[in-house]
Amino acid sequence: MVNNLWLIKRPADFPEADMLEPEDMIVLIQDAVLRVPTIENWVACKEDAVARNIKIPENKLMDYEDIIDLIEKANTVIVW
Repeated sequence: MVNNLWLIKRPADFPEADMLEPEDMIVLIQDAVLRVPTIENWVACKEDAVARNIKIPENKLMDYEDIIDLIEKANTVIVW
């Protein structure tokens, strides 16, 4: 289960590591796919990475449908 789901839209907008809890997850969308976070719990929007020709490991990619499922299951959604 995801406690806080962080939707990050810009590469400069990552939350500080001390703001995150172990059950939190970061989802990179739009231009945020240009910068990979240093934490473990993150994924990137596949469509946004492909549109920007960014190479991200396949196990770290999710399509919009999967991201919507995460949003529905998360306790809190934070758009940053």
